Amino acid sequence: MRESTGMDRFQDFAAAGIAGQGAQTVRPDGGTTGMMAGGEIWVVDDDHSIRWVLERALVRAGFEVRTFAQVDEVLAALAVSEPAVLVSDIRMPGASGIELLYQVRQRRPTLPVIIMTAYSDLDSAVSAFQAGAFEYLPKPFDLMQAVALVQRAAQGRAEAARGAASPRPSGRGVRAGANPDPEREGKAPAAPSGARMSDAGLLGQAPAMQAVYRAIGRLARSDATVLLTGQSGTGKERVARALHQHSVRAERPFVALNMAAIPRDLMESELFGHERGAFTGAQTLRRGRFEQAEGGTLFLDEIGDMPAEMQTRLLRVLSEGHFYRVGGNQPVQSRVRVIAATHQDLEARVAQGLFRDDLFHRLNVIRLRLPPLAERVEDIPLLAEHFLAESAASLGVEPKQLGVDALRVLCAFGWPGNVRQLENVCQWLTVMTAAHVVTMADLPPEMLPSRGAAAATRPVTEAASVAAPQASGTPPVPTDAADKEEGHRQSADPEGWCEVLAKLARQQLEDPQARDLLTPLQASFERTLIEAALEATGGHRGEAARRLGLGRNTLARKIRDLGID
Repeated sequence: MRESTGMDRFQDFAAAGIAGQGAQTVRPDGGTTGMMAGGEIWVVDDDHSIRWVLERALVRAGFEVRTFAQVDEVLAALAVSEPAVLVSDIRMPGASGIELLYQVRQRRPTLPVIIMTAYSDLDSAVSAFQAGAFEYLPKPFDLMQAVALVQRAAQGRAEAARGAASPRPSGRGVRAGANPDPEREGKAPAAPSGARMSDAGLLGQAPAMQAVYRAIGRLARSDATVLLTGQSGTGKERVARALHQHSVRAERPFVALNMAAIPRDLMESELFGHERGAFTGAQTLRRGRFEQAEGGTLFLDEIGDMPAEMQTRLLRVLSEGHFYRVGGNQPVQSRVRVIAATHQDLEARVAQGLFRDDLFHRLNVIRLRLPPLAERVEDIPLLAEHFLAESAASLGVEPKQLGVDALRVLCAFGWPGNVRQLENVCQWLTVMTAAHVVTMADLPPEMLPSRGAAAATRPVTEAASVAAPQASGTPPVPTDAADKEEGHRQSADPEGWCEVLAKLARQQLEDPQARDLLTPLQASFERTLIEAALEATGGHRGEAARRLGLGRNTLARKIRDLGID
């Protein structure tokens, strides 16, 4: 029996292509109404299939729903009514969803707005949260999760309304839901045109990276201490820079310090500075990293390697807000946001007595785990393309292009060094590869399997562009001509289907009027392959995507485009 998920239902509904045009309200009983006083859900998207899917799902959940295709329609409706929750796409003809969000904050400051987009990156996520979005929802999303998110927003709105009706202590303060940045009213950034590198150097579309983007967006207006965890090479410093660049401290310094790279006897002076004459060789007053980062952000990488005596001093700074230079007796005020990072298990180090428990809790206010590259395989082609272009620009040469077989190996490799290792490999390929197109043979030797492994597990197909990670590591490749011929014979045409395809092609090519044969034949091939994979996996799309060597989002798109039930 085929597994039915929220995303499955999303794609099934979208494939139907049924939608109402313009603005309308749908009641839970299936009928439509005109303008209502409130309590309904408004959905704004220029894609009629998305509107139709969300509309039907929300109606089944008991909501009244009104759909819009353009921002102008929503603004006109807001003049006379107000929904319980507004769900809006970012990228639409005319005004964007971010611009709509700013307008809503002006007119209806307490209205929760959920922003959704297929062009999800760090900058758009941060823009949404800075403009006051309730939540940021990347496409494609699980339909049931989207409905649950709307329910939570509506419930929160209702609870806030009940609380507003209750007596409150008098006082002056900032109005809840007010625009967080009045100077930017009506000046929303342009909608992103697709996946792109953020100013902080973050790139990726995988769900694991979307979670990081949302966290950065929510932390943008916070001064909370952040602890970044994850394997080496996952980009902790880049995330720290992103947190700084999108914070209220963005105009102040960002200072990074690797605790594992500083000699123990110099660490105190490095962090806190020293007075003239504090020790032999201290000829002048020196400002430490805390003073250099005043008003900004201090990033302490590899915090787990900090010696015990420095842990005590750091704890006092975090708790008291001031410190003393080495050899000084006057306190120096510290207004610095601390972001710490480590690849170690700090809880284990606390248990072993190697890290102070109280300092750990001071740093662990908000913990953000960065995913290893193996958890975001679908980002590898995007990252590799960026790094190859970056390496080529530094050398003044044309960027290399990855061939199908090389890309498959990269996507199946374990990447113990994560994104940093991928960047290094791309630099190696730019320098060492003579041809414009990189093949499997051009990859570094350590990425290629042994001959024994190749003989044991040959690739199933040469057509897959992206393969999912495998426990055994890199997909094997035949190492000599005989192996190549045998591997091609076994994997490419196990039941003679290539001969059948060739016969069909020759028959159609006999017609002098034949044109564009590749498109229908390729569609038939992909449809057959995907249907077989879904059948073999019991309808489990994630597993089917892994076996086909596709990203889950790519498979969902192909299912929609090919009209597969």
